[in-house]
Amino acid sequence: MTDTIQTAHDNPLSAGVEERVIGPCRVLMMPTPVQGVVSWEGSFTAHPDMAGGDELVQAITVRLLDKGTTLRDRFALAEDLDNRGAQLHFSSDALRVGFQGKALRDDVPDVVRIMAEELRHPLFDAAEFTKAKAQFMAGLQRTLENTDAQATAALSRRLYDAAHPNYIPPTPHSMAQLEGLTREQVRAYQARHFGARDLLLVFVGDIDTEAVAQALREAFGDWTDHEAPPLFSTAMGVLPPDQSRIVLPDKENVDVRMGHTLSVYRQDPDYVPLYVASYILGGNFSARLMTKIRDEMGLTYGIHARLSGITREYGGHWDIGVTLSRAYVGQGLAATLDEVQRFVDEGPTADELEEKQTTITGAFKVGLATTGGLASTLYRHAIQGFEVAYLDRFPEEVAAVTLDRVHRAVQQHFRPDRFQTALAGTLAEATVSEA
Repeated sequence: MTDTIQTAHDNPLSAGVEERVIGPCRVLMMPTPVQGVVSWEGSFTAHPDMAGGDELVQAITVRLLDKGTTLRDRFALAEDLDNRGAQLHFSSDALRVGFQGKALRDDVPDVVRIMAEELRHPLFDAAEFTKAKAQFMAGLQRTLENTDAQATAALSRRLYDAAHPNYIPPTPHSMAQLEGLTREQVRAYQARHFGARDLLLVFVGDIDTEAVAQALREAFGDWTDHEAPPLFSTAMGVLPPDQSRIVLPDKENVDVRMGHTLSVYRQDPDYVPLYVASYILGGNFSARLMTKIRDEMGLTYGIHARLSGITREYGGHWDIGVTLSRAYVGQGLAATLDEVQRFVDEGPTADELEEKQTTITGAFKVGLATTGGLASTLYRHAIQGFEVAYLDRFPEEVAAVTLDRVHRAVQQHFRPDRFQTALAGTLAEATVSEA
């Protein structure tokens, strides 16, 4: 399927978006000049009990959605999709269960019905459940040896309450939970947490709008809300700044993650200035940290700065990540902190701001060049509470950010003296040992 969009940008892109309420669904439809292809993305809120381990149960539940339904087995479902050349994927993302699809125009209604069948009537076959657990366990075992994953998870535990959606449990804890997980627990989770809570779907491409609307009525019209209440925390960690050191033997490199929580939600006026600031500092290969720590000093293989885990429902954190060889951990960490503090004190230069504004807005527009990219962008904006017009306004917001505005936001919110730090790899000493 070819789905590259050729559009004239004289008119706002968002002007072509139609919004409807179809049964329990909020639906955004955007016809484009692409011939014959439609992409879509959507989700609903599942409300897992984060502190109770529901995130893992939800992940296993989602893995089993396309492994057969109470109406037909997984082979019949796969054949139905393959015969149409259609794609359908499910995902678990903290509080929400998501789905993505792509199909030819005339096949979209049938694929939507398949999607609804898998969401609403999963079989949870015993053999498939055992296989899914084994595959997930293998992934957790690989994580135990992954310095990046272990440092990232350890930092989350220094920053967040255990019931916060951004908290990542210790890997052995997840492995023990997975070992004891039963098929009945998964079945009960789907029955209690799957339903039309905040159900959103975004379609982009050569849409037969009435055919899609009718398919949604048939597939989801009688899908009711679930009863699970929101059981997550917005509380941040209260630990004093310190380090967690995860000792992994025989690793040539050490991954370091530094960060602190931010009292900024996605719709906060400071979000875009802070996003631009982080991109200037460590967003790509020409960013300041990469230029200084990697290119000039030769101390790292890779380094980044970013905003992480920020939504309209809960705050996230500012994250600096750097990969260092064992011999240069101390020197690399000190140099990174020095450069970060210099950035906070002095702010970016006018040239840095202009370059990164061009990069960010350019990348955003490139991301809208396919039906999948455009559907994903519309979906993300809707989930974060923005109106459809934000599709046009976001690059304008980035371009309008001034040097003074960026520096004021940085000095107000970025505090390297509050950094929590996590290191994972082969270390000389370990003040804290965990995994």
